[in-house]
Amino acid sequence: MRILLVEDNAKLAAVTSEAMRSHGFAVDRVGTAQDAEDAIAAVSYDAIILDLGLPDRDGLSLLEPARRRSPSTPILVLTARDAPSSIIDALDSGADDYMSKPFVMGVLISRIRVLMRRPALRHDTILSESNVRLDLSQHVAKVEETELQLSRREFAALELFLRRPNRVFSKIEMEESIYGFGEELSSNAVEVLIHRLRKKLQAAGAAVDIHNMRGIGYMLAEKRS
Repeated sequence: MRILLVEDNAKLAAVTSEAMRSHGFAVDRVGTAQDAEDAIAAVSYDAIILDLGLPDRDGLSLLEPARRRSPSTPILVLTARDAPSSIIDALDSGADDYMSKPFVMGVLISRIRVLMRRPALRHDTILSESNVRLDLSQHVAKVEETELQLSRREFAALELFLRRPNRVFSKIEMEESIYGFGEELSSNAVEVLIHRLRKKLQAAGAAVDIHNMRGIGYMLAEKRS
């Protein structure tokens, strides 16, 4: 799942990004309202974490255009402003949740996962299809009782498939969901990632497979006879 982190404190942004990546998220970091606006216009994010005290203008100004572009994208405001009036302004302007700084990283990650639990996208803590099970809170993937040893990107790809089984994802969609801005990406990165993940699923005896829909993309579905 791909997250936009809007935070002008470089040290805090780096620590937050690394923590979220360790939990399977792809993170794009920006430090100004203008860069955030450009990112929102270019990418469909699964969630947005928004600081309000940005150097070029108030982060509140981003809420209305972000909501207009993507009404269902969860937005969590993360700011040093803790006055009740600031909380009310943010929530009334379109934020889904509000956290004050300083904060506990684990709580932030849990709050983001809670915001993303929407039935249409299967945003749950436990995802499963046939005998494959993904526990997002524990960051564990299993086939029956066999735990899969997955890289961060393999885990993210499996999460993407399990949220929308039997749905075809194009190569571009997968790149946008799994990789953040600035990450070096070879032309066959998705193909290599799918190959590794498919081998691990097959070796563990998964009843589902990642099917290559030639010229279209990839889909997680039952094995073909």
